[in-house]
Amino acid sequence: MTLLVDTTITTRRIHSGGWRTPAHAGTTDVLEPATGRVLTTVGLATAEDVDHAVTLAAAAAPAWAATAPAERAKVLRLAALTLEEHSAEVVEWLVREGGAVRPKAEHEVRSALDELWVAASLPTLPHGELLPDTPDRRSTGRRIPLGVVGVISPWNFPLLLAMRALAPALALGNAVVLKPDPHTPVSGGHVIAALFERAGLPEGVLHVLPGDAGPGRALTVHPDIAMIAFTGSTAVGREVGAAAGGALKRVSLELGGNNAYIVLDDADLDAAASAGAWGSFFHQGQVCMAAGRHIVLASVADAYVERLARQAEALTVGDPWTSDAALGPLINESQLARVSETIRATVAAGARIRTGGTSTGLFHRPTVLTGVTPTMPAFAEEIFGPVAPVVVVADEEEAVAVANRTAYGLVAAVRTGSVERGLALADRLATGIVHINGQTIDDNAHVPFGGRGASGNGSRHGARQSQEEYTQWQWLTVRSAALPQPF
Repeated sequence: MTLLVDTTITTRRIHSGGWRTPAHAGTTDVLEPATGRVLTTVGLATAEDVDHAVTLAAAAAPAWAATAPAERAKVLRLAALTLEEHSAEVVEWLVREGGAVRPKAEHEVRSALDELWVAASLPTLPHGELLPDTPDRRSTGRRIPLGVVGVISPWNFPLLLAMRALAPALALGNAVVLKPDPHTPVSGGHVIAALFERAGLPEGVLHVLPGDAGPGRALTVHPDIAMIAFTGSTAVGREVGAAAGGALKRVSLELGGNNAYIVLDDADLDAAASAGAWGSFFHQGQVCMAAGRHIVLASVADAYVERLARQAEALTVGDPWTSDAALGPLINESQLARVSETIRATVAAGARIRTGGTSTGLFHRPTVLTGVTPTMPAFAEEIFGPVAPVVVVADEEEAVAVANRTAYGLVAAVRTGSVERGLALADRLATGIVHINGQTIDDNAHVPFGGRGASGNGSRHGARQSQEEYTQWQWLTVRSAALPQPF
């Protein structure tokens, strides 16, 4: 099997479906979080690179939009087949570059494939409707591409979270400029460029420019970018939304979460603790859908905490490339400091560490905090680390009130022995997603995924949602002959 990504050329920036050497090439080392080893060195984009890429993308967009729908669908399918062929190589990059354990990396590749296959169905969907009009005129509403879509993606699921925006955008006839995070420029950028290059995407339709906040701002405010699809923190999302709004362009924001995992008194506690541990500790808690607050009814709280702590203590932490650890490293020192400070401040406010709370290098033990109240940092903030804060409540009324006591509104999960009880509770939760007898981390390419409030501004998954997100309406009327006008 030939390599998908040639690391000997990653000091150049991906551009225009191929490569070009920029005039002012800054570079960054791509580090393996588990060891600190330099994996490769990649180029970083400048605002000048962004401007050039957008210009080329805008020139290429009309021909791509005019390409036969079946041909666009074929490119998406070929990209999926290429990813399947090179999945082992991509998994390695996700493990070593992003600190993912192998099952997480394999799950991410499967999810990215799901995005590609679903996106391949979009070009051949009906893209308009016949509207009522007079007998001598045909009136239609049709959805047409936006033009050039800017995608800004994060480091925690670099392949998936880039793909779920750019795949439908490309499928629906747009050109795309992607800015992956500089922590994961290979698995979140170079891999994607190579996939579509091998799939035969025309020159100029996709540009991949790794970079930091500077090129991100340049992309957001560029006058020829019709839309920004941003996935990342709520703080940065507010800045992106403000800049895009000022430029009167469409913006899709998939932001943070502080998600409630509610355990009722009739729940299977063994199953609930297993799912709760998964929800808080999967990928070291660096997931917007992570279970950020375990809200447990008092009558079963002690038994649940005992089981949750036992789950946490059984998990191994280590280098995901050289061991079968359940948790790998946090992405960097800054993230480790954030997690450690949140735990410290929460304990100082009166909470207790039931298990965990320690770290070695970037490896942080899965941590269970008890005695957490709504005034403490671990309740109020998105931790983005392997921490399970447990909040004890008296009854369902208090559980709903505590769950909704947050600016975020992404996902909630309810564990109960009664589906009817779970459904009644779900109706009162202010989130974009609710899972009854599931856990908070769950996603598919065909579902309406999105949050409320500080978690984002919409749902952009699935056939109908993606078509609405990455196209715009145009009203078209046709007469066989012009009518005389009054003047």
